[in-house]
Amino acid sequence: MTEIERKIASDLLSIKAVFLRPDEPFTWASGIKSPVYCDNRLTLSDTRVRLDVETAIAETIKRVHPDVEILMGTSTAGIAHAAITAHLLNLPMGYVRSGAKDHGRKNQIEGRIEKGQKCVVVEDLISTGGSVIEVVNVLREAGANVLGIVSIFTYGLQKGLDKLAEANVKNTSVTNFDALVEVAAEENYIKKEDVERLISFRKNPSDESWIK
Repeated sequence: MTEIERKIASDLLSIKAVFLRPDEPFTWASGIKSPVYCDNRLTLSDTRVRLDVETAIAETIKRVHPDVEILMGTSTAGIAHAAITAHLLNLPMGYVRSGAKDHGRKNQIEGRIEKGQKCVVVEDLISTGGSVIEVVNVLREAGANVLGIVSIFTYGLQKGLDKLAEANVKNTSVTNFDALVEVAAEENYIKKEDVERLISFRKNPSDESWIK
């Protein structure tokens, strides 16, 4: 676990943007029982955590994609993070709608992006990867050179990893589920004996044996 992963995991836990409840699992829309709840929009409401998160995104982009020319946020959660990070990096930005507008110029991409321009997609959360891959495909169809995705948090689910690999796109998250679980145990958000249960969930969310 890197220092950035540790710091952001601690930040997310401290403001309950991500928190763990292994004994009282949440139910996802898919029906899967989950010990984790994630709402990274809460990072925007805390000035200290917001600065930590956007600085981490900016540093990650500079390290992984130093030749980036523009940032594109996902709608809606990634827009604010893309805008703030673009300001820190002095880069242009835009965002991709979930669907094209039904009026005006009927844009799906908002902001100006040129063919061949090197862009990084900014996302708040990666789970199965489906929605962010749609954004990548829209940008590629417009002629953009998508260098990759930088996100705040990823579950590291195998389904998501497989989808990203199939789409030939790299995601780099500033923190992740395994780091979050480790920090949560260290900071007494969960019991140390819960760590193995939570990692079992991440490895196979459909297998509910971790609940017992």
